[in-house]
Amino acid sequence: MDYQRVFAQAIDRLHEEGRYRVFIDILRNKGTFPNARCFAGHNGPKPITVWCSNDYLAMGQHPKVIAAMEEALHDVGAGSGGTRNIGGNTHYHVDLEAELADLHGKEGALLFTSGYVSNEATLSTLARILPGCIIFSDALNHASMIAGIRSSGAEKRVFRHNDVAHLEELLAAEDPELPKLIAFESVYSMDGDVAPIAEICDLADKYNAITYLDEVHAVGMYGPRGGGISDREQVADRLTIIEGTLGKAFGVMGGYIAADRNIIDVIRSYAPGFIFTTSLSPVLVAGVLASVRHLKASCVERDGQQAAAALLKQLFADAGLPVMQSTTHIVPLMVGDPAKAKKISDILLAEYGVYVQPINYPTVPRGTERLRFTPGPSHTAEMMRDLTQALVEIWDRLEMRKAA
Repeated sequence: MDYQRVFAQAIDRLHEEGRYRVFIDILRNKGTFPNARCFAGHNGPKPITVWCSNDYLAMGQHPKVIAAMEEALHDVGAGSGGTRNIGGNTHYHVDLEAELADLHGKEGALLFTSGYVSNEATLSTLARILPGCIIFSDALNHASMIAGIRSSGAEKRVFRHNDVAHLEELLAAEDPELPKLIAFESVYSMDGDVAPIAEICDLADKYNAITYLDEVHAVGMYGPRGGGISDREQVADRLTIIEGTLGKAFGVMGGYIAADRNIIDVIRSYAPGFIFTTSLSPVLVAGVLASVRHLKASCVERDGQQAAAALLKQLFADAGLPVMQSTTHIVPLMVGDPAKAKKISDILLAEYGVYVQPINYPTVPRGTERLRFTPGPSHTAEMMRDLTQALVEIWDRLEMRKAA
């Protein structure tokens, strides 16, 4: 076996399909996000504007967050000392879990090193604990949820995206005595659409299923205290488990689940992804703690984000750009070709100092490649007008079809 040839061919296939991923070399400028410096090329750092960050509210730059992290660093040092089983519970972790449980109106919460790990560890563990469990999974669920479901070994039924009629059809076909788990997201980050949470909860009640809601693209941004779409729609109490991230709207790093005490204890006690992983640095947890507390009390960032997203959608639509319909802060621009999506992204960066990463397969289905913009409270109207003009020029240059 010529191992190197196999590896090279695998990379060559990605280049041929136009979906080889290039990670930009940048540094953000503290206190002036979305401004950053790009180190690609050989002429030193170039100023750019970031349009695709998941630090949706720029909380990673917030003075309260930075000050809390600096204070923790000088108080306890850098690391956590290992797993929580070995190193113990840093008090910052205890405080943050209490804040997150309160945010979602649950009895407890549990921290993980990332949202991916929290999904994979929790879903795989739950299904193993429940004998004969069948998992009902939305067709557009995140890769981390799919990984957790797969590693659980449980039977899986995939329902059409946000299709409650299809979900009920699948639920009704199963043995009513078997345990059932419905796994879905609130905001789907590539299309920017929202799940019918209440209707799914109705089906869970009817068919005696438990629910698992991924709120990673909603926590911090929706609801009066930032508890997500379930907070906004006042249905959090109907959900069995709510999962979220600390690396998007909260601006730092990590993931978590919130649920009743028994479920939290089960995952804490059985999930390898929790038990055998070094816990988050207390420096990171201190920053998240400051962020969560701030966003519970402040709507300024949420309101600014929604206003920015609405304006950018309107500017794109008025210019005839193929902006996809979205009711959330996600602003996807359809391209439909991986090579062209990469080409547009490259031109924006090289000629306009605009950074937006192309979204290609397998993140989205083939033929639906796009640019995904995430305007936030720090993006100005002038930035948005400049971006729109740049995109119109590129669309014309590449002779691409505009919206009718």
